[in-house]
Amino acid sequence: MSKADYVYSVLLEEIRSAQIPGGTQLKAAPLAKRLGVSITPVREALRRLENDRLVSYQSHHGATVIDLGDDALFEYYNVRAVVEGLGARLAASRISPQQLARLREQHEAMVRDAAAGHRDQLGEQSQQLHLAIADIGGPAFLGRHARAVRNSYPVPTDASLWLDAEHTQHHLDAHEKILDALEAGDGATAERIMIDHVSAAGSYRLGQRTGEHRS
Repeated sequence: MSKADYVYSVLLEEIRSAQIPGGTQLKAAPLAKRLGVSITPVREALRRLENDRLVSYQSHHGATVIDLGDDALFEYYNVRAVVEGLGARLAASRISPQQLARLREQHEAMVRDAAAGHRDQLGEQSQQLHLAIADIGGPAFLGRHARAVRNSYPVPTDASLWLDAEHTQHHLDAHEKILDALEAGDGATAERIMIDHVSAAGSYRLGQRTGEHRS
């Protein structure tokens, strides 16, 4: 990994998880000092983040993390629903017994963590499960596209729906139904459940912003 790749990966994760919130100015010199690199790889990483539409440049202000609003949030979850739904539909006709077994192992690990109250880990585990399904359904392109969509919108760690006990079991049930549909080779059902599942997450996030939590 080059120094620019390292800086990019660190900043991408910090923006994606909202450790660096929208509206934050990113100054090259302090970032270089914090990450132990020169200014050049920092500037290269910031340009890459600009290409990802996560950072904008303005005269006399430099790089600023884009603060995405409700419309962007709505579009983000709808795009995710379509892409990940398609991934699930395609995966139903391509999944191998070994791949299905690994997905079920991931799901059971989530069930155990939820039962033990370790909900802080569930968001990352859920992302891994969703992307694994997308990779199976679309190994040539769709899996990479699903990751690009995920990386395009920062989701604060403390905004994860998996931290809400009321919603955890509902979404675990959705995962199990998706895996059952994949095992049955039922692409239409897998796609429908995935779309509903991701859309519900979007409704939850929008509800957090408006103070009206919805399932």
